[in-house]
Amino acid sequence: MASVRSVTRFLLGKNLFSGNIVPASNSGFVKFYSAAPAYENIKIDVVGSKKNVGLIQLNRPKALNALCKPLFVELGKAVVDFDNDNSIAAIIITGNEKAFAAGADIKEMQNNTYSLNQKGGFLREWEDIGNCGKPIIAAVNGFALGGGCELAMLCDIIYAGEKAKFGQPEINIGTIPGAGGTQRLPRYVGKSKAMEIVLTGNFIDAQEAEKMGLVSRVFPVDKLLEESIKLAERIGTHSPLIVKLAKQSVNQAYETQLKAGLQFEKSIFYGTFATEDRKEGMTAFVEKRAPNFKNE
Repeated sequence: MASVRSVTRFLLGKNLFSGNIVPASNSGFVKFYSAAPAYENIKIDVVGSKKNVGLIQLNRPKALNALCKPLFVELGKAVVDFDNDNSIAAIIITGNEKAFAAGADIKEMQNNTYSLNQKGGFLREWEDIGNCGKPIIAAVNGFALGGGCELAMLCDIIYAGEKAKFGQPEINIGTIPGAGGTQRLPRYVGKSKAMEIVLTGNFIDAQEAEKMGLVSRVFPVDKLLEESIKLAERIGTHSPLIVKLAKQSVNQAYETQLKAGLQFEKSIFYGTFATEDRKEGMTAFVEKRAPNFKNE
């Protein structure tokens, strides 16, 4: 079928960089602050009614937000900066209506060698995303393929627009997913589904992705960012310290055996009883009032 192979070739191959793709409109996105740090491949802003949500928009529209190294360096810096900002409760990463990110920049890696990848620590920049202590929401419209799908899975929650497409088409260009696709995907959708996606390179739509557990919720395209900000704001009503500990504990389930994970969870649970926010939260519940959490 002209399908996957031809579409993948278009998205990941030379046509992606020919300059013939019309940039997708950014309508529906918030107006970005002019005072934000100058980036070439991303845009950042602080949004939400309390200005406590960090928003990062991948911004290579002519290349369908292909994930080149400069983009990832900027993305990592933006994530680290938001993570270190006590006024930010959660972070959203998004693209445009046509593409969240259509994959890696194939021209950039075409002439890489095994030795070069090993010595240079290829894809090392991705670690800044995985090491973030605050919740990261992927707001996915359009294509999330290859590295784009892996970036979405690197986030803590995935919300999708109804026209989103996910996939790991690396098999079509003679390689495999290299930024977590073969490891995170089976944990989200199970071995059989993951094998089908990775070994065929087939795409899945937003509705199927939600059904198999890859995506939390699906929204109309023009409502996706709005709903993602609402989610981030809801998370922001809770204790920042406890949110961070809860994220660590859930992530541990994907990184260890059940017994060790249960032990880790118990230690974190016990640890919350040493915090003022735990005391305030329970006291407020008993007193039937809203809690006043510290920004720890």
